[in-house]
Order: sequence, then structure tokens, then C-alpha cells
Amino acid sequence: MKVKILILLLISYFYSEAQIRGNATTISRQNIISSKALGNATIYNNQLNSFRHANLVPNPTITIDVKALHNVVANAYTAVFNVTQIGKTSEEANTLMRERVAKVKTALLSKGIQSNDFVIDVISFVPVYETVVERKLFSKKYNEVPKGFELQQNIHIKFNKVKQFENILSACANNEIYNLVKVDYFIDNIQQIYTKLRLEILKILKEKKQFYSDLDFDLKTYTPSIADTKYCHFPREFYKSYQAFNSISLEAINKKKGITTAKKQTSYYYEPITFKEYDVVINPTIVEPVVQIGMEIKLQYTPKPIAQKTVKKQLIKNKYFIISNDGAISLKELKLEQ
Repeated sequence: MKVKILILLLISYFYSEAQIRGNATTISRQNIISSKALGNATIYNNQLNSFRHANLVPNPTITIDVKALHNVVANAYTAVFNVTQIGKTSEEANTLMRERVAKVKTALLSKGIQSNDFVIDVISFVPVYETVVERKLFSKKYNEVPKGFELQQNIHIKFNKVKQFENILSACANNEIYNLVKVDYFIDNIQQIYTKLRLEILKILKEKKQFYSDLDFDLKTYTPSIADTKYCHFPREFYKSYQAFNSISLEAINKKKGITTAKKQTSYYYEPITFKEYDVVINPTIVEPVVQIGMEIKLQYTPKPIAQKTVKKQLIKNKYFIISNDGAISLKELKLEQ
């Protein structure tokens, strides 16, 4: 009896194992073939195969190019906030604005921000109008009359560490200042960075030239031409946006009710320059948004034309033939009178 039970257990185990493996294979294949999320994988693999099997066309012109990139953490930052204040009179608007700005400044001074790093930039100070209807017996007029004043300012706050930005946001939000205009990045020694990039480019150029020399190409027999460029990109140039594609409500399914579509908020993320096209990248691992400074140089070597040997021309003097009566032929030189 025990033997029969053991045999039945073994049969059921192998059957279930085969079933699990069969299900796994079916699910895996289904995901790869029909899933939208993994459908791109097949296309991507096809692209890789096409790149790997790309035909190389020989060219008598030798091109050597080097690209270098430096990811630089900024030495200082400046955050710009816009503030708008409305008052019934110009004095009221100005007083309310001063109070809000003073509270922000006091809060930031306690967090390490210096007084010189806090600057006010007045944008506009204009009256605000409203439309008043003037009714008469047979007509109606709309007149604009001043009802108050609007004062608008920009607050420039300089800070040296990214962690200080949280304190700045908190101080501004506590005083109803929410409009962040922009954040500027500053670098102190940009010329030194370009010098470092030039040295790295020269090092790689020597290695690539040596590679062609090892292939028995004498670059002295080529005519060189050059093109170069440099650039500096700031983080705000590389922010991209996206929206949630869809959302699923399990609660709505359980209750058998319709799904109310929610408004998808637009989100932003930092997408720096990719490194795949560069020969050298200084400070490649980055955590915070950085200033990306690059330099590129391209050398093109065209074969020099082969020098043709000069052939000496032989001067042949004018001659004529005289045939005598007996058939003899004599060669005479023609003398021209000068």
C-alpha cells in the first residue's frame, strides 16, 4: 500500500513540475511576443544586429576625431523668486511687500545665507483698475477707475550648497512666495576646465595617431585639416517632461462601477548628455544636476598628390631630305636666317 502511495506521489510531482514549466514557457513567450512593454526589446535587438553587421567602406581620407566631456558641480547657485503684492494704496502695497521680504530674509540669515547674497529686483509698480458701469437715461458707459496698486519684485538668493535650497523654499513658502522663476548655476574656474579638456584631447590624439602608424600609414604623406568646437550646457536645458500613461482602479472593478479618469500631472526629470559618443568623460558619476562642458576636435588627413617626374624635352632641329637622280637619299639640316 505504501509503495502505491509513493508511486502516485511521484507521478503527481512530475506532472505538476511539467505543468509549472509549461506555464512558465507559455507566459514568457506571450510576454515577449505581444507585450507592449517588451515589444521594443525585439526592435532594439534588430537595431543592434544591424549596427554590428554594418558594412565598412574604405576611404583614402583618414579622419581622427576626439570628444571630451567634463561634468562640473557648480560652485554657486542663484534662485530667483517672483513676488506680487496688491494694496489699496501705494503705501499699503509697499509696506506689505517689505514685511514679506523681511521675514524671508530673517529666516534665511539664520540658515547661513549672507545678507549680501539676498538682492531685491523691482519689476513693476502700477495701479490696478476695475470697470465701473455708468448708467444714464438712454445710454450706458463703462469706465475704468483705479482701485489699488500692484507691486511686483524678483528676489535673487545666492547659495553655495544644494542642501541650502530646501531652507530657501521653506522660508519663501511660509511667506506665500511660491513662484520659482529659475535657478542659475555658476562656475569659478571654467578656463581651467577647458585647459584640462585640451590636455585630455591631446593625449587621445597621440594614441590614435600611433594606431595608424602601427598600421603602416605615414601621416606625413597626408595633408591635414582641422575643425574644433567647445560648448557649455546648463541643467535647465536638459529637463524633459512625461505624464502617466494610464491608471487602474481595482476598487472600481470590485464595485462594478465606472472609472473616473483623473487628470495626469506633468512630471519633469533631468536627462544629461549621454556618454556613449565621447572618448573621455571627466567625473562621469553624477548625483545632482551638473554643468556639462565639452570640447571636440576633428582632424582630416587627405593624401598628398604624387609628384610627377619632369621629363626633359629634346629639341629637334628642322631637317629635310634630298633624293638624287640615282635614288640616293641625303639628310640636310635646315638653317633658318635669324
